[in-house]
Amino acid sequence: MTTPSSTRAPKIDPAGHLNEPQGDILEPTVLGTSAQYLRGKALRRYGLWYALALVSFSAIWGGVGAVLLPNQVQLLEMARFFVGGDAGVDLQQLTALRDAIAAGTATATPDQSRLLGILASFDSSRATSLAMVTSIGVAGTMIIQPLIGVFSDRTRSRLGRRAPWSLVGVIIGAGFLVGVRFAPTVAVLVVLWTVAQVALNVALAPLSTTLADRVPEGRRGTISGIGGLGSFVGGLLGSVAAGVAFITVGVNSYFVFAGLVFVAVLLFVFKVPDRSSLELSVPKFGWKRFFLGFTCALRSRDYRWVWIARILLTFGYGVSGALGLYMLQSYVKPALSQAEATALTPLLMLAGLPCTVLAIVVAGALSDKLKRRKSFVFVASVMMAAAMAIPLMSPTVTGLFVQGIVAGIAFGIYIPVDQALLVDVLPDPDAVGRDLGVAGLATNLGQALGPALAGAVVASSGGYGLVWVAALVLVGLAAVAIVPIRAR
Repeated sequence: MTTPSSTRAPKIDPAGHLNEPQGDILEPTVLGTSAQYLRGKALRRYGLWYALALVSFSAIWGGVGAVLLPNQVQLLEMARFFVGGDAGVDLQQLTALRDAIAAGTATATPDQSRLLGILASFDSSRATSLAMVTSIGVAGTMIIQPLIGVFSDRTRSRLGRRAPWSLVGVIIGAGFLVGVRFAPTVAVLVVLWTVAQVALNVALAPLSTTLADRVPEGRRGTISGIGGLGSFVGGLLGSVAAGVAFITVGVNSYFVFAGLVFVAVLLFVFKVPDRSSLELSVPKFGWKRFFLGFTCALRSRDYRWVWIARILLTFGYGVSGALGLYMLQSYVKPALSQAEATALTPLLMLAGLPCTVLAIVVAGALSDKLKRRKSFVFVASVMMAAAMAIPLMSPTVTGLFVQGIVAGIAFGIYIPVDQALLVDVLPDPDAVGRDLGVAGLATNLGQALGPALAGAVVASSGGYGLVWVAALVLVGLAAVAIVPIRAR
């Protein structure tokens, strides 16, 4: 162990860290930067609170995004289209009648024809409105996240570079998430959810950057796997909780999710405290250099291809999952009621949980052991594309369950290894926050485009089948984009 009295000068890596650790922690020699957790209790404690924080954010994306928002949009659209004597219409029966007429086994009365016309307009508007709510929120995040990465790289505070942004973001985000519950129209819902989502990502982006700050390369696959497991489990638990809560307390469920993420971020910040960054030395700020800095990482060949592949995969995955609740009500045969679809949506996500958990744990650790990332990401992308073909061949609830299992395994492989691969190919160790923010831009761009394309497909085609075709093509292209990467 190196001590102050040692005659041999310590070796320092390019990021300014001692190559000779002090126990389980590698202290920084560059003032204002983070210590790294090499092994033992320090690494386990970080992994635990990091995973629990990701659970809370993913619970919002899974619960609010997959269950609460679609139901809230549907209620608002129902109140707009089905008014007066039509207010109590049974959508399940009306959808079944539409399918029977299409199959030639029933004939509509004049009043039923009128209702079917309203149903067609409602179905298109419902899909378009949900796509708008989701896409605009993600688009706002897409703009702010890279900026937060740069600003957090330069932040001086007693809590370190990242924690102040996480704390401010979660306070604003949780507050506006509560406000979403009271939205009287889709337009107001768009504004409130956009602010909430942007603020929550202001909290999440710096928190995610701590993986590069505090975990050495040889441990990133494992810790990323633990974080990925937390993200996946959080999404599932969030959707299950939202499904149960919506049936019992309706849109008041937003209060639970706001409280959960607020507490989780506080625990991470204070249970795994960072080193003070008050003495951090940063270069003089210039707007030209600031904006050109976002292009630096994309000039790196490997980073650029990982970035493109991530856009395509999240784009395809976003297309397939954007209208899940409505798929159960309008695509599968026989169609389900709103209550049945709300209850079944979490079960679809839970179906692949055991295999997904196993894939996350094994893939992250195995990629560390084999020192290979690219092949894992390629296989996951191909498997994801195959999953998108299943509902096309079997537009049934069973088909969606099988699709969820296959896609879950693929995502379980993809989550930890893709993040580890991205961190491995970061070109500048002094601009980790900025370059991971640009990486977050890829994720957010795909997530923003996915619902928009899904809504446009439904509005233009009048059905949901082509949504799966679009998802299959996009994810297949993501697999192709992995091939040129030189890093193993």
